[in-house]
Amino acid sequence: MSSLPMNRAGARIGNEGPPSSRPPTHAAIQSARWVVAVAISLVAWGAIAAEDLPEGALRITTDELIWKPGRVPGHEIAVLIGDSTKPGPYVERVKFPANSISQAHSHPEARAYTIISGTWYVGYGEKFDAAKLKALPAGSFYTEPANVSHFSQIKEDGVVVQITGSGPTATRFVDPAHAPKK
Repeated sequence: MSSLPMNRAGARIGNEGPPSSRPPTHAAIQSARWVVAVAISLVAWGAIAAEDLPEGALRITTDELIWKPGRVPGHEIAVLIGDSTKPGPYVERVKFPANSISQAHSHPEARAYTIISGTWYVGYGEKFDAAKLKALPAGSFYTEPANVSHFSQIKEDGVVVQITGSGPTATRFVDPAHAPKK
């Protein structure tokens, strides 16, 4: 007979057999319970955090934006709300490449712009005129009335703007020869 002590159920306790065949210790059970409780809490907290938005609300970080090729070669677009090609409100972000010019054009809808990063140079008129450009650094805001011709330039750094409007949108170049070729 073994000289190992017995537990309340009458089973011998001690170092019998390999570790995988030994019953777990009280400390191991408590530790496992704690790990499971923390895991369940984290999953529940994640579900609560994901569900705490009211219907129709949107909360998104810049890392979560999905960038796709824009309507103009070299541009990228991330849709935040709506669809600018369909009737209704929209909000989108557009990346413009460095050292680029948008010749004079207009849009059928009024738009509001917020410059997110870089410096946006914008002017109003029927043809590009560098003397009419105003530098708008990140954080700036401006509007484009419907059907008013304007132009822009992006210098050494690229620019990201946020555009708010009510679609459907279109871009009408004053001189159709300036329309970008896809």
